Amino acid sequence: MGKGKRKVPGLNQSSTADISFILLIFFLVTTSMDTDTGLSRRLPEWDPNVEEQELTVKERNVMTVKVNMNNEILVKNGKINRPIDISELKDIAKEFIANPDDDPNLPVIEPYDIEGYGTVNTTIKHVISLQADRTTGYEIYFKVQHELSKAYTEVRDAWAKRTFGKPLAECDPKTEEPVVRAVYASKISEANPKEFGTAQ
Repeated sequence: MGKGKRKVPGLNQSSTADISFILLIFFLVTTSMDTDTGLSRRLPEWDPNVEEQELTVKERNVMTVKVNMNNEILVKNGKINRPIDISELKDIAKEFIANPDDDPNLPVIEPYDIEGYGTVNTTIKHVISLQADRTTGYEIYFKVQHELSKAYTEVRDAWAKRTFGKPLAECDPKTEEPVVRAVYASKISEANPKEFGTAQ
């Protein structure tokens, strides 16, 4: 009597879904994903006891930086009102932030009391208003942000060297650094994207 062909049993697929799910979770947990790098900004702490108030800012205390649809930069403050090259922005911002010559067209220098340190004369009410067109390229927008950040860093370094004899990076993070940052606090106001034509 000849042997009949054995029937091969079918593959048990009852746990396939479970195994796939476990593998999926494993790869999600162990895989590192690239994250978008943004611009670091330290926001002030929210105080629920303080109501928002509309501030009246003197025109000389405001510098407007506009980036239009052609990636051209227009700067307007009490001293200039013209298109500029990106290479000029840092020095223009530094002069505006510090107003070293007490120019009447630049931010008002006035006494400002810093808790735990004393009173210093600074442009505490200055504001840099950054406005970009909806179609502005990310690269030029990032460069503008970078130049403004560098301006603040250099102004703070100069003040720290005059006051503490060392740059901001070497200041004590608990006592000296907060004072320097309070004297020249970063005040960049970013408006909602608008539509700007060619810089005039």
